[in-house]
Amino acid sequence: MKRLAIIGPTASGKTDLAIKIAKKMDSYILSIDSLSIYKEINIVSAKPSKQEMRGIKHFGIDVLKPNEHFSVDTLINIYQEVKKLCEFNNKNLIIVGGTSFYLKSLLSGLSTLPIIDEEIKNRVKFKLKNLKKSYDYLVKTDPLYMSNINSSDAYRIEKAMLIVEASGVCASEWFKLNPPKPIIKDLDIYNIEVQRDVLRERISKRTIQMIRLGLIDEVCLLEKKYTRFPNSMGAIGIVEVLEYVDGSASKEEMIQNISTHTAQLAKRQDTFNRTQFKNTTSANLDELRKLLT
Repeated sequence: MKRLAIIGPTASGKTDLAIKIAKKMDSYILSIDSLSIYKEINIVSAKPSKQEMRGIKHFGIDVLKPNEHFSVDTLINIYQEVKKLCEFNNKNLIIVGGTSFYLKSLLSGLSTLPIIDEEIKNRVKFKLKNLKKSYDYLVKTDPLYMSNINSSDAYRIEKAMLIVEASGVCASEWFKLNPPKPIIKDLDIYNIEVQRDVLRERISKRTIQMIRLGLIDEVCLLEKKYTRFPNSMGAIGIVEVLEYVDGSASKEEMIQNISTHTAQLAKRQDTFNRTQFKNTTSANLDELRKLLT
C-alpha cells in the first residue's frame, strides 16, 4: 500500500489535487480536517460534495454529530480502520486536510493509556460532579500537564483524572514513562505553497461564495439544533455569523471578519507546515499537479 499526504493552508486547492491523484493511484482519501468530520457542518467546512468526490471513497467526513467530542484519538482510530480497508481492497491511501496537527500526531503517535476499568470510571465520574474541585486538584498536583487545559474542558480534565486513578501517577509523569510510538512511518508529504496575496483573494472569494450557498441559514440551523456550547460551534465562519445574527456586526463586517480570520488561520497553517515536517516536497499547486498526476 502506497501512502502520501497533501497539506497546505486553507483554500490552497488540496481537495481537488487529492482527488486527481486518487483517481490516478486508485486510492482512498482520508480527510484530516477539524470541521469536515462533523455531519451537517457542510458550507462552513468547505466539505467536498458527492459530485466533487467523483466516486472516490472518502473517510473522516460526516463521522460525528456537531455536539460529539473529536480528538486525535478519534482520528487515529479512523486511520487504523482505513488502513485495514486499503490493505484488504488493495488500495493506496491519500491523507489530505488543513489540520496538519492531526498528521503530526499520526507521525509521532500517542502514548498508551493505563488500563481503566468500570470501577475507576465510576470513581472519576463521581469526582467530576465537582468539576472545579477536580480541576484545582490537577492544577496543584500536575501544573505542567494542566498548563494548557481550561477549567471548563471537562473531557481533558476527565482524561487526566482517569490516568491518575488508574496509574497512581500524574498525567505528565505517565506520558514521560510511556512515550508515544509513531502510527505512520515513511510517509511522503507534499505541501502546497501559495503566495499570500493570492491566497487572501481566494479566501475572500470563497467567503462570498459560502454566503451565497446559504452559510447563514446553515449556522442558524446548527445553533437551533445543537446550541452554541459544542466546541465545533466556535469555528471560524460560525462565530462571525452568530455575531451578525446577534446584531453586533453588519453583514459586510461579518464577511470581512470571516475573510480576515480565515487568512490568519492560513498563515498559522503555513507556518506549522513549514516548521513541523521534515523532508517535505513544497511547491505551488501547478507544479505539484504535474509532479503527482
